[in-house]
Amino acid sequence: MEGRLRKVLRKVGAARTRELEQAGITRTQIVRLVSAGQLQRIGRGLYAPADYQGTEHSALVAVAKRAPNIVFCLLTALRFHEITTQSPFEVWIAIANKDHPPRLDYPPLRTVRFSEASLRYGVEVRKVEGVALRITGPAKTVADCFKFRNKVGLDVALDALREVLRERKATADELWRCAKVNRVANVMRPYLEATA
Repeated sequence: MEGRLRKVLRKVGAARTRELEQAGITRTQIVRLVSAGQLQRIGRGLYAPADYQGTEHSALVAVAKRAPNIVFCLLTALRFHEITTQSPFEVWIAIANKDHPPRLDYPPLRTVRFSEASLRYGVEVRKVEGVALRITGPAKTVADCFKFRNKVGLDVALDALREVLRERKATADELWRCAKVNRVANVMRPYLEATA
């Protein structure tokens, strides 16, 4: 059983109960492994190796494992790409217009709805702790901040725009393409021209 457990955890990083069961480890065995200190419960239905040390992105890993179709966006993406010094207490996620938001006990989620085109364009897949995270890239994140400026604040969007250009995390052309996809080109144009 220990060999199967190591194999699953090496393959998927943090493992859901379902993934452990598919590897032939029963729920009773999972409880025994946790009480014996061979497995660590890091969230509801989510387990990691006993020597697991969480990182600053552990909350994102927990959300991605429980809701794999979401995209991390806005303030969470700004923080992930080190574009802001703010540390949001909620995890900002994007879902399709007709999808139901995931219900999680922890961490607190802030959900926004994207169109199908906006949900696909400018999204990167990053591996963190062995788990694939879908997250908006720097240029898309800035365009999203302008689109949702009533939720995050225009000052946050302007700071993100300046920082992305200053740190060269995106070009003006990339920002412009993302602004067109988000239909905020007219809103962003004067700020892009002023910073260029």
